[in-house]
Amino acid sequence: MMPPFATDLAVRRLITATGQAPSVLNTQPWRLRTVRGECAELLADPDRRLRASDPRGRSLHVSCGAALFNLRLAVWTTGHRPLVRLLPNTAGEPRLLAAVHASPYGPALSRTRELYDSIGLRRTNREPFGERRLPRHVLADLRRAAACEGAALVVLDPRASADLLECVAVADDELSGDSGYRAELRAWTTGGSRCDGLPSYAQGPRCADDPAPVRDFGQHGGREPVHFESRPQLAVLTTAGDRPVDWLRAGQALQRLLLTATLHGISASFLNQPLDLRDMRHRSDPHHRRGHIQMIMRLGYGPAVPRAPRRPTTELA
Repeated sequence: MMPPFATDLAVRRLITATGQAPSVLNTQPWRLRTVRGECAELLADPDRRLRASDPRGRSLHVSCGAALFNLRLAVWTTGHRPLVRLLPNTAGEPRLLAAVHASPYGPALSRTRELYDSIGLRRTNREPFGERRLPRHVLADLRRAAACEGAALVVLDPRASADLLECVAVADDELSGDSGYRAELRAWTTGGSRCDGLPSYAQGPRCADDPAPVRDFGQHGGREPVHFESRPQLAVLTTAGDRPVDWLRAGQALQRLLLTATLHGISASFLNQPLDLRDMRHRSDPHHRRGHIQMIMRLGYGPAVPRAPRRPTTELA
């Protein structure tokens, strides 16, 4: 069986899948290269790191972890098992986040194929969600998805969600006073014909509620403020550790659960301002009983939304 890295066409397919992953502010901070047709290497793109809001590179690693999960799915669908080494050469090549080899395996499992087919359907949805709560069996499936990648999804009850929304609002207010943070946010949320960043159509409407269950990037395309769901359903993604290898695992868990959510018709958006503030101020992590919080997300049933722009495959190799 021909390795999935052996031809230009096969590699382009892998790059396309990798490039569809979610990333902080849609920076898409990754590159993919092949080595002698035997291995694919996922590298961080340091030029796309958010210097102000991500001084540790945590968000970059989470983003690249999500891209790595897509790469793994693409390898599985070629009839191969992906063999992944995380951070294989931190001293010699710090940009190298993962090396992926492939071993002949056989047809991909049906769930693997379903997740792969969902890559192009997944969206970050910043629109109002419906009031319907997620069923228990769906939440259980999302928890299993996170656990498969060594992370934990903690779904918050309404009271804890309301408390967390207040924390998000406080963090947002503090971040708004940081000029470097504001400049960085503007740089990645401007309009125009770009293949990255968040154009106004992807940012959603302004929220008429307080505290808002969605991040306000300031570009709404002239839309009027609207009311969001009355009881936003929030969850946090946690890892046992808080090192680069844990961040990569968090990204893989994030993408597995987002694709699983897509299969169930579930939408998601993110409220990571408290985590940005923690990283920027070098504050200690308020350790949750089930680990370090790496993502704060809002889950629910949302309307169809357009896809954020994507870099062409020629820029990713």
